[in-house]
Amino acid sequence: MSGVREERPGASNGRPLPPRLDPRAGRPQRSTRPAAATAAGTGRRPAPRDAERSVRARSVRSGADARPATGPAPGFGRALGLTVLGAVLPGTGFLAAGYRRIGWALLACLAVLVGTCAWLATGGQHVAVRLAVSSTGLLMIIAAAVVVAVVWALVVIAQYRVLAPTRTNRGQNLLGSALVVLLALGVAAPAFEAAHLAAVQRNLITGLFGNDVQSATVPDSAKANPWGTKDRVNVLLLGGDGGAGRDGVRTDSVIVASIDTHTGATTTFSLPRNLENLPFPPNSPLHKIYPRGFSAGAAGGSSSESESLLNAVYRNGPRDNPDILGPTDNPGADFLKLGVGEALGLTIDYYVLVNLDGFSQLIDALGGITVNVNYYVPVNGVQSTGELPDDYIAPGPNQHMDGQRALDFARGRFGLSDYLRMDRQRCMINAIVAAADPMTLLTRYQQIAATTQNIVSTDIPQSVVGDFADLALKVKEAGIRSVVFDDSVIKPAYPDYDKMRSLVEDAIHPPAPASSSGPTATGSNTTSESGGTTAPPAGASSSPAVSAADACAYDPVAAQKALDAGEPPTKKRR
Repeated sequence: MSGVREERPGASNGRPLPPRLDPRAGRPQRSTRPAAATAAGTGRRPAPRDAERSVRARSVRSGADARPATGPAPGFGRALGLTVLGAVLPGTGFLAAGYRRIGWALLACLAVLVGTCAWLATGGQHVAVRLAVSSTGLLMIIAAAVVVAVVWALVVIAQYRVLAPTRTNRGQNLLGSALVVLLALGVAAPAFEAAHLAAVQRNLITGLFGNDVQSATVPDSAKANPWGTKDRVNVLLLGGDGGAGRDGVRTDSVIVASIDTHTGATTTFSLPRNLENLPFPPNSPLHKIYPRGFSAGAAGGSSSESESLLNAVYRNGPRDNPDILGPTDNPGADFLKLGVGEALGLTIDYYVLVNLDGFSQLIDALGGITVNVNYYVPVNGVQSTGELPDDYIAPGPNQHMDGQRALDFARGRFGLSDYLRMDRQRCMINAIVAAADPMTLLTRYQQIAATTQNIVSTDIPQSVVGDFADLALKVKEAGIRSVVFDDSVIKPAYPDYDKMRSLVEDAIHPPAPASSSGPTATGSNTTSESGGTTAPPAGASSSPAVSAADACAYDPVAAQKALDAGEPPTKKRR
C-alpha cells in the first residue's frame, strides 16, 4: 500500500471545513419571512411605498435635463426683476432666494449708509466740511467709496446667481449676463466718481495749502491754535492784476475780511489802489525804512508817484528790500499784511492772493457769471495816453458773461474812477460765489479745482483749513457787510489813517443807533454802482458798513440815463 494519505474533500489536516468555506456546500437558505415581518422583527421602518416611484421620477427629470431646452425657463423673468430690485436695494434678492440672514444684513448696511449721508448733508454739515478739507479724511472717503463700489457690484452678481433658475437656454444666459454687468457698472460708477472727486479735492488741498508754509507774519503757534484767544480773524484778500503785457503783479484789489470767530459776522474793508504813504507798525523793520509811509524812492528805487501807490507795494517793496523780513514764501504779501493792518488798526492773520488774469479760466470753468451793468464799461483803453477803448459793455440787467468778458468788466477803467472799478470787482466775486451752486461744482469740479490751484496762493497752513471751513458755515449764516474807503471818506493822496482806524472800529463794534433827529456819522456814505452816494436812513446805526450786495444791484434809472447819452467813442467809432 502506498504511504500517501488520501485527503478527503472538505477536510483540512484531517478536519472538516466549516460550511461557509466548503466549496461543496451550497449557499445558506434565504429566509422566507415576509418583509414586513422582518422589519418588525428588527425594529426597522419599512421602506416607503413611493420609493420606486421617486427613483423613476428622478430618472425622468434627468432625462429631460439632458435634452436641449426649447421654451423659456419658468421663473427667469422673475429672477431678472428681483436682480434689478436687488441692485437698488441690496439684500432683497437674497431674501427672495431664502437667504434671510445675509439679506437683512445687507439692507441694514444700506440703511446705515443712507442715514449717514443724510446726516452729513443736514445736521452733520460741519463734519462733512471738515472731511472735505482734510487730506486724511479725503483718503478715508476714497477708500470707503472704492469698498462700497466693489462690494455693491459683487452683491448684484451674487444675487443673480442665487435667483437664476437652473435650466436656462443660451439666449437667456446672454441676457442675464448682460443685465448683471450693466447693473454692476451702474451701482459702482457713482461710488467710483465720488472717489475720483475726493482725489481731486485732496490734490487741491495739498497743493494749495501746506504745513511747511514759510511766512514772516504767521506765528508757528497758529498751526496748533488758529484763533487763540482772538475774537476776530482778519484775512487780506488780494487781486493781483498780472498777465501778458503787464510788468509784474500789481494788487489792484485790496480787501480785508474781518470775521467774528464766534458768530461768523463778517465786515470787509476795501482800500483804493492809489492809496499813498502806506504806514508800517513801529516795531517792524519796515518802519525804519519807511518812517513816513511807503515810498519807492526811500530805498534808492524809482521815486515816481505811481510806483509808491498801494498797488505797487507788493512788487516794489521786496524788490527794493530783499530778505528784510526774513524767510518767507511771499515777501510782497507780508509787506501788505503789515502795512494794511497798520492802516486799518488790525492785525492781519493770513492772506489769499488771486490772479485776476486767471479769473477768466475759473469763470469759464463755472460756465460763466451773471452781473448787472449800470453804465458803459470800457474794454481796454489807456487813460494816460488817451488811447480809446476797443469796445464798451452796454448797461443792462442780468448780463451773462464768459471769462474774458467778465475780466474786461472787472478791469475797465478808461474814463471812470478806481472806486467804480473796485465795486465791479466785488460784484464779480459775488457773481462767482452765486455761480458756484452745488450742481455746477459737482459736474465741473475737476476743472474748477485745477483752475483754482493755478490762480490762488495763500499762507494759510493746511492744519488751519478745517477751522476756516467751520467758520465759513457761520459766515454764510451771518452774512457780509462792507466798507469802501472811497474819495467821499478819505483822500488817497493824503489819507487820514486815524480816521480810517476809527471807521474800522465803528464798523466792527457799531456805536449805539443815532436819534432820528441827529446827524449821520461821517464816513457812512457809500458809493453806488452808478457813481452816486447814498446815506443811511435817520435812526439807523451809524456804522459805516453796508450790505455787500448794494453796489451790485441793478439801477434802472442810471442805466437808462447812460443809454440815452449813447455809447462813448471807441477806436472804431470816434
